[in-house]
Amino acid sequence: MIDDGIAGFTLTRAAPAKINLALHVVGQRADGHHLLESLVTFADRGDRIGFASADADLFTVSGPFAAELPMDASAQGGNLVLKARDVLREELRSRNLAAAGPVHLHLEKNLPLASGIGGGSADAAATLHGLLELWHAAIEPSRLDAMALTLGADVPMCLAGIPLVAKGIGEDITPLADLPSLPLVLVNPLVAVSTPVVFRTLANKTNAPLVLPQASGTLDAWLAAMATMRNDLQPPAQQLQPVIGDVCQSLMEAGALLVRMSGSGATCFGIFDNGERAAATARTLSEAQPGWYVLACNTIGRGK
Repeated sequence: MIDDGIAGFTLTRAAPAKINLALHVVGQRADGHHLLESLVTFADRGDRIGFASADADLFTVSGPFAAELPMDASAQGGNLVLKARDVLREELRSRNLAAAGPVHLHLEKNLPLASGIGGGSADAAATLHGLLELWHAAIEPSRLDAMALTLGADVPMCLAGIPLVAKGIGEDITPLADLPSLPLVLVNPLVAVSTPVVFRTLANKTNAPLVLPQASGTLDAWLAAMATMRNDLQPPAQQLQPVIGDVCQSLMEAGALLVRMSGSGATCFGIFDNGERAAATARTLSEAQPGWYVLACNTIGRGK
């Protein structure tokens, strides 16, 4: 159900966009899952979720991308907010940790769907955090991470919500203490890119691993290191959707210090030297390409 919005909720949680600053595909398991090494951070913008106790479960949505959302918890293609609610409720009730009663969940969907910036995974992680607060419950972190992984490979890193390196299929997480805040422009041409198809199109499944800079926390050191990194999914995604190349070219021409696709696409990011330049670029691109999703934001940072 699409309704008027999140304003009436006293308990809300942010579900920030997840940015893959680099994504190296370094192998493939026998079960078909790809082994990744990814440099990840989170934006200060994204979706939001509201929580309230209710007489019966209710799910409502609003926001610019609400009309595209699945509204059930079906196994294939269902909404991760509802899947997270159901998984957490079953865990709490089976262990007699909380009653986990009926809840009204509201998703304000500000991020494009299936866009390579972890929208659904961030929504699931925010749902887990918010419901634990609403239901006055606690679960040991290792168990919560294991539950999150059943919802998707990106959900554990979204639970962490801090700059990190993720390895394996996404479950092996190492926080980064010195990755600074980055002024970004996110651009998505609003074309569909299928993650499974991108992986199938990837020619080489065993690529060089991620190499991090020596700890310094400076923007220059990180930019120099990131310039040597890659997103191994960008070439196949761009082969499927050539407009991704147009997006990257637009960001480079605008003076971005580094341009890359995030995740499996089609969102690309440009890092700028300051927030004013990023905001000006976002305005210019929005006017030039009204059919694109364009957002100026900052990433959270823990370094200088």
